[in-house]
Amino acid sequence: MANALVWLRRDLRLHDNPALAQAVSDGYAPVLVYVHAPQEQGDWAPGAASRTWLHHSLIALQQAIAEIGGRLIIAHGQSLHELERLQAETQAEALYFSNLYEPILQARDGRVQAAFEQRGLTVKRFNANLLFEPWQIKTGGGTPYKVFTPFWRNASAQLSLRQPYPRPDRLPDFGGTGLTIDALGLLPERDWHAGFWQYWQPGESGAAEMLDIFCEGAIDGYKEQRNLPDRTGTSKLSPHLHFGEISPQQIWRRIERVRLSESAQADLGHFKSELGWREFSYHLLHHFPDSSDRNLNPQFERFAWAEADPELLSAWQRGRTGIPIVDAGMRELWHTGWMHNRVRMIVASFLCKNLRMHWLHGARWFWDTLLDADLANNSQGWQWTAGTGCDAAPYFRIFNPVTQAERFDPQARYIKRWVPELSALPAPVVFAPWTKPAVSAALAPDYPSIPVADLAESRQSALAAYSRR
Repeated sequence: MANALVWLRRDLRLHDNPALAQAVSDGYAPVLVYVHAPQEQGDWAPGAASRTWLHHSLIALQQAIAEIGGRLIIAHGQSLHELERLQAETQAEALYFSNLYEPILQARDGRVQAAFEQRGLTVKRFNANLLFEPWQIKTGGGTPYKVFTPFWRNASAQLSLRQPYPRPDRLPDFGGTGLTIDALGLLPERDWHAGFWQYWQPGESGAAEMLDIFCEGAIDGYKEQRNLPDRTGTSKLSPHLHFGEISPQQIWRRIERVRLSESAQADLGHFKSELGWREFSYHLLHHFPDSSDRNLNPQFERFAWAEADPELLSAWQRGRTGIPIVDAGMRELWHTGWMHNRVRMIVASFLCKNLRMHWLHGARWFWDTLLDADLANNSQGWQWTAGTGCDAAPYFRIFNPVTQAERFDPQARYIKRWVPELSALPAPVVFAPWTKPAVSAALAPDYPSIPVADLAESRQSALAAYSRR
């Protein structure tokens, strides 16, 4: 039986893996390869939190492959060089891999494909991690969409779920040469990430368990519950999706099997639209490849962003702004590698509008600290809140973090969990401690007494800057 290289990247799973399944179906003995090449991702090489997840995800995949007789070959270096070396070692006749969509990686993958095909080898590529290829959905005029609602209306009408790709029963163990996962140096010297793993289980089985938890406990009521950060009202599937430990096709098929009341059908539809926003983000990144670093709305190229103040930025990053809901979110991020989506919007609005710092400062911090850091989602999420993107919240929509906390964390359970020095403060003081300085000084002496920005003044300053753009 001839060998074929199966180049795994962000499709770290055995179930519903089109590249792996098709290689087996085509009669090849699949040689499973992971090449670590962060330098090929340019300025957006994986951040520290992502690297820790990748370490554990590779271990989980390695174990799953070993359980059915195979071995995952680990390499580190330049992708084309390592793949050519392994092809020579294995005498592989074909290369199978799933698509990535970051512009710099699309170009790299094109070079790999061309090099293999020039040598007469078969190359097959697949969509493993999206419902649609980013170039597949177009307007009636053949142009890319810039507004989500018509994009998703068109995409939904075209959606046809394929049959799941089968997991191989057995895999061959090709000897070959390879590195250990530890040799990739993915873990930081300081174990600041140790607390993450009480909340997360990287790998395919962890993804399946998280999906089950969501379907059994959170999808009913999702539309409202997803806004409340003190409870598990979201799927928390984003890191698993980013690393391809589960596919959106698998998620869609599973949620369709959930028995819901008629009133809960809106919850199901809303969750599907969240998957749609992920598709839209990839659509935008593909068609506007500079959007990871530049404003999609060119009017903001002239916007008067404030000069980044290192002390203010550090206070935001460390959760010491004096704004409780903002600080709670930033501390949740640091301790768990994740932040509730409603709170992501609040902390982003505060940075981009009250502090008027360019959204890239926030995007870079999220990139380094989020386990689910994803270039398409991260870029479009920050541009949405900053008001600089396609179909974005307008810049003049400035979240008031106090009223947001009062509405979405009315018992202050989320705030008090992540900012425990405020646990003795009663409502409504806990939402804005500076309004009752005597009470706060007595009951929360270790918390900043004055916020880093006056909410009313900074709002007016942001609106004035917007009017001058």
